[in-house]
Amino acid sequence: QVQLVESGGGLVQAGGSLRLSCAASGRTGVMAWFRQAPGKEREFVAVIGWGGINTEYADSVKGRFTISRDNAKNTVYLQMNGLKSEDTAEYYCAATAFPPRALAKIGKSGVETWGKGTLVTVSS
Repeated sequence: QVQLVESGGGLVQAGGSLRLSCAASGRTGVMAWFRQAPGKEREFVAVIGWGGINTEYADSVKGRFTISRDNAKNTVYLQMNGLKSEDTAEYYCAATAFPPRALAKIGKSGVETWGKGTLVTVSS
């Protein structure tokens, strides 16, 4: 089973930017980012197909976050701009067998493999 390791989290002021990375131990297919705020359910953020063309986003991050990937490096990225205090959460990388649009609808139950997460804290 592929191993996923996230990095890039940290403390940032509201309006700032961060780029998260997810390094996989091997080749992956459809990849996604989820997040979980304290006391809340883990929620879908973004998903990308293997070719990097098909992407889906949660309404709450559309226009601010961009998911991308470098298959030569087995790495997926999440560029986060215009960060808000409500973006504060643990961010998890995920691998799935579902197509991007399906995973966006199914959510966390469609994930096969999780990373351990990286914490993003946005100060207002």
